[in-house]
Order: sequence, then structure tokens, then C-alpha cells
Amino acid sequence: MYEDKTLVCKDCGNEFVFTAGEQEFYAEKGFTNEPQRCKECRDKRKHAPREYHDAVCASCGKECKVPFAPSGDRPVYCSECFAKMQEE
Repeated sequence: MYEDKTLVCKDCGNEFVFTAGEQEFYAEKGFTNEPQRCKECRDKRKHAPREYHDAVCASCGKECKVPFAPSGDRPVYCSECFAKMQEE
């Protein structure tokens, strides 16, 4: 059975409890990693404004903004081209 675990938040460094119930929920969902952030830091990240980065669509060549930093080794698509690819 599961037992409460004390973990350390990777953002703020505070300890938080990963309860037995939360562990059971994670297992039911197939999650294999333990949480790395306390609830306060998770909520802060969830509600923070997203940072967007400039990119050029690999399909149509149009300039666009994406919510991640393009690494350069994988293609980036504008929202229109990405949606078309999802339909195919």
C-alpha cells in the first residue's frame, strides 16, 4: 500500500507531502514520475502568462509565434499548417 512521502519542490525548495491518495491516483493514471513541485508552485506556473517565441513555419514559410523555444533540429509549424496536418 502507499504511504505519505515528503518531497522537496524543485522551484522553491520547500518540502511538501505526496499523500498516499495522490500516489494511488498517479498509479491509476499510469503516471510513473513523482511530482516535482508543490501545489503553490504548480498553481503559479499554471496561471503564469505564457512566453511566446518567434518562428518560421516549415510548411508555408509564414512567420509565427509558438509557446516553446524552437530547438532548430525539428520543424515548427504555424497553427494553420499544424491543424491541416492533424486532419490528415
